[in-house]
Amino acid sequence: MRKIAIGIISAFVGGAMLVSGAGAASADRTDTQLKIRDITPNPVVVKAGSETTAYFDIGASSDVKKVELSVAPEEGMRTMRTKDVRDLEGWRFAIGFNENDAAGKWKATAVAFDSAGKEIAKDSAFFAVDVQKGKAETRISRFTADPYKVRKGKSIYFSGRLQVDEDGWEGVRGERVNIYHRANGSSGWKYVAGANTKWGGKFYAKARAYKSGTFRAVFSGSDELDGATSRTDYVRVYGYGWRR
Repeated sequence: MRKIAIGIISAFVGGAMLVSGAGAASADRTDTQLKIRDITPNPVVVKAGSETTAYFDIGASSDVKKVELSVAPEEGMRTMRTKDVRDLEGWRFAIGFNENDAAGKWKATAVAFDSAGKEIAKDSAFFAVDVQKGKAETRISRFTADPYKVRKGKSIYFSGRLQVDEDGWEGVRGERVNIYHRANGSSGWKYVAGANTKWGGKFYAKARAYKSGTFRAVFSGSDELDGATSRTDYVRVYGYGWRR
């Protein structure tokens, strides 16, 4: 019985030593780690005509010898050009964005490689790109002041169309257009009427005839639209004491 007991104890001690040895080997092994730690700024705000640089900070374990970073719009959209990724010191990258890039949610993907060039880890993170486009170009077309000759005190009728260039000229509805008059012998313009544009960008207004002179329509613009000024139209006003 004594020999059997000693044999059981020896087997138990041997098993404990094997477990301890496995633990030591695990402690020596490096667990590959890769993480996109920071994206600055986020969102990436891009103003019309300029470029904004975004910086990507990536953390990696010591067995990582190379990191590659790529970015692309979410939902399968393709960027209009391959992004130029600048490799900075310490797994930091810089990428420039401009108004030609897609606005919305983007995905950054980092891939780690070992000394043999084998891919050993990957991480991804999302960020936003806010593209602030320039104001859209507008114009006032078909502006007229009728009739071309009118008695003093009668009405002059104005009409025209406000349009915006969105891959072709289209009417703009619900915007204010003002009518100005420059009388003969004067260098200044005086407000005489105004109207809001309707379907197709059309507007109509009227004013009382006072003195011969030139009229024009002016759109002051908005947060999204540039201002516009129409061509001029001359009206001759006649009557007692009228002047050319």
